[in-house]
This record gives sequence, C-alpha cells and structure tokens, in this order.
Amino acid sequence: MPKESFLVNRIRSVGFAFKGALLLIKTEASIKIQVFITIIMTFAGFYFQISNTEWTIQILAIALVLGIEGVNTAIEKTADFIQPEYDKKIGFIKDISAGAVMLVSIAACIIGLIIYIPKLH
Repeated sequence: MPKESFLVNRIRSVGFAFKGALLLIKTEASIKIQVFITIIMTFAGFYFQISNTEWTIQILAIALVLGIEGVNTAIEKTADFIQPEYDKKIGFIKDISAGAVMLVSIAACIIGLIIYIPKLH
C-alpha cells in the first residue's frame, strides 16, 4: 500500500480537527456559552473599533479559553471512559482540569475589562 502524501495527510488531519471542533460545540454546554460570549466580544470589538493590538490580545484570550475548554473536555471524557464509576483520583484530575479553564477564563475577563472599560467613558 503506497504511503499517503504529506499534503493529503495534512488535509485529512485538518478534517479531523474541524470535526472535533464541531463535536465540541454541538455537545458541550460550556463551549456553547463561550462561543456565544466570543460572538458578543467580536461585535463589541467592531462597535468600539478596538486597535489591532487589542484585537490580537482579545483573539488570543478567546482562543486560550476555547482551547483549554476543549482540552478539559477531552480529559474529562477520557477519565470517564477509563473509570466510569466515581474515583477520588479521577475526581482530582477532573477538578484540576476544570480549574485550568477557570484560571484562563478569569484572565480573559480581566483582559476584556482592560480593553473595554476605558472605551465606556
């Protein structure tokens, strides 16, 4: 069987990643909320005409929250698959993963406040 080309392999990988992102958005309530907030913040950016630097920082903050939430979901699903019953160690792992999402979300909120509070005056 001939080996697939690098390009075909990359296209297939992007397809899997896109499928995963759609599954995440379709199945996870927290991501749905975060996507809604992303849309609101994008409109706010256009409304307040934020600078290129502010756009860059806002996009990075949004990407971090969504990305870490995706990793958190993957960790939780893996933990549930490995150990469907309650397990103290699995609970610890899941709590740490959720805590990472919370820390990034707090940082993103602070970034939003730094960008938008001055524009409200």
